[in-house]
Amino acid sequence: MIIIGDSLVQMNKHCQAGQPVLSSAFQGGRELDIISSIIMGIIEGLTEFLPVSSTGHMILTAHLLGLSEDNESVKTFEVVVQLGAVLAVVVLYWNKFIDMFRFTGGTRSYSRRLNLGHIFLAMVPAVVIGLVFRDWIKAHLFGPETVLYSLVIGGILMIVAERWSRKSARITTHDVDDISYKQAFVVGIFQILALWPGFSRSGSTISGGLFAGVSRVAAAEFTFLVSVPIMIGATGYDLYKSIDHLNGSDFPIFAIGFIAAFIVAMLAIKTFLSILKKLSLTVFAVYRFVLAAVFFIILM
Repeated sequence: MIIIGDSLVQMNKHCQAGQPVLSSAFQGGRELDIISSIIMGIIEGLTEFLPVSSTGHMILTAHLLGLSEDNESVKTFEVVVQLGAVLAVVVLYWNKFIDMFRFTGGTRSYSRRLNLGHIFLAMVPAVVIGLVFRDWIKAHLFGPETVLYSLVIGGILMIVAERWSRKSARITTHDVDDISYKQAFVVGIFQILALWPGFSRSGSTISGGLFAGVSRVAAAEFTFLVSVPIMIGATGYDLYKSIDHLNGSDFPIFAIGFIAAFIVAMLAIKTFLSILKKLSLTVFAVYRFVLAAVFFIILM
């Protein structure tokens, strides 16, 4: 998926070339059963909004489960479980979304309260670049090797952002409602990096927030809010393209994965925000380096 880059896996180096495509209930010769559906749903919900690369985890999980990412049914399943993760943000931040559509009222002026203008500014850079370079990105940035590189480079960016933000008076915004239009746009610029699969949207945008003077927690919450329209648009488009690959027998397994991703994503978001109050992005950066090593050993 081009718009969000870090969410759907398009390639698996270890898919067997020339393997016959089976019915939608089978993936590269292995059945996508309830257990596999639950595991994939959990991984998606757990990693989608953390700065650890959901792409890397989904590639690794699919490989360990013996699932072929080249199979259209697997691709469609990944779209469905991602929508489950998106729904978690909508539910958790429902009041915030409603408030963004209110142009008057409240104790703060509209120009200072988080509104649709902030979301728009944060979306535009990645949307424009994604549309212009869509074919190039698909041709050059999708694959296990490029994901490995992005895991490492993304981790380095997070460490640099953390060290930069620790300098005196660098962080000036601690509440998501106080994010300025300029800060929102800077976050949007960094979101372009998420078009590189494995880089992690939350990792790039939270780092961008730190460079713009936004606290980790406020930047994370803003990332969650911005992700909803982008992910709904991108996954909706992918689901539309994959509609021909769906049939009635897929529904139970897809539904189970969707529910698993939704529940786990809600828990992951709440836990992640609590962790960010105590720990820096450096912890997640180290984890990315370890994941990259595991990725290299198993898949490369």
